[in-house]
Amino acid sequence: MKTDHFEIRDPRFKRSVKIDEPIEQIWTGGRWTEGPVYSPVFKSLIWSDIPNDRRLRWDECTQQVGIFSSNHGAYTNGATLDRQGRLISCEHGSRSVTRIEHDGSMTTLADRFEGKRLNSPNDVVVKSDGSIWFTDPAYGIETDYEGFASPQEVDGEHVYRLDPQSGVLSQVTNDFACPNGLAFSLDETKLYIADSGGTRYESGEHHIRVFDVNEQGTLSGGEVFAECENGFFDGFRLDNQGRIWTSARDGVHCYDPDGTLIGKVFVPEEVSNLCFGGPKRNRLFITASTSVYTVLLATTGPKLF
Repeated sequence: MKTDHFEIRDPRFKRSVKIDEPIEQIWTGGRWTEGPVYSPVFKSLIWSDIPNDRRLRWDECTQQVGIFSSNHGAYTNGATLDRQGRLISCEHGSRSVTRIEHDGSMTTLADRFEGKRLNSPNDVVVKSDGSIWFTDPAYGIETDYEGFASPQEVDGEHVYRLDPQSGVLSQVTNDFACPNGLAFSLDETKLYIADSGGTRYESGEHHIRVFDVNEQGTLSGGEVFAECENGFFDGFRLDNQGRIWTSARDGVHCYDPDGTLIGKVFVPEEVSNLCFGGPKRNRLFITASTSVYTVLLATTGPKLF
């Protein structure tokens, strides 16, 4: 079944959406929007317009959009909240992962591995134990478009884990072409990681891989979970049933935990990332090329805290 806004490939997806629900554009005017994160405390969505080096905020109560920060040289990409509601962000400009504290001050959490500067941290998730996991492709240092053109110091493009107690940064993968979005399964026993190497390399990666998360904070496995049938996977998140809602060229693709593509949400622009938000966590916020879109769902995102 296919409508203007949705494609139902499996009955499991039909229970997650309302097929007559509109896809709303709540803002436009960017160059490449990314990193959406919803703050339940402030009832706001924050996202980045990377090439313009600014972050914007949509107020859910007033429906107004304003500048959150701009012209700081951060060129922020992916972001998330930790268990204390603090904003964790990946910055291409500073080549670091940062945290905004409750008093508004900024803390640099990671910017080097074994003394070498990171490439350009791209997307980030926080595990319930406080550990911070992020991807580090080289998108932000290849040109001046989304950061500052710079030589690559670390060997390769990897995924890292920052230990919350010791502050030690560990490299947890070594076989990605271009690691991108990532998210834990609901029980945190698995970590899904996108590889968008096909955007830059002839190797052509355009898939999500799934790893087992070991008690020692390491990963094993890594088989391909899904191949993108339209474009490349970028950012993604899970709903409260463990289904993956992921970015693609034609919109948002939804995968069941068994790897079946069960449906799509069509979006007029190429999707970069998404998150769940709203009072019931049933509003899907979507960053797509120049704009931000939203749609109400019949499913919800998992609780944040």
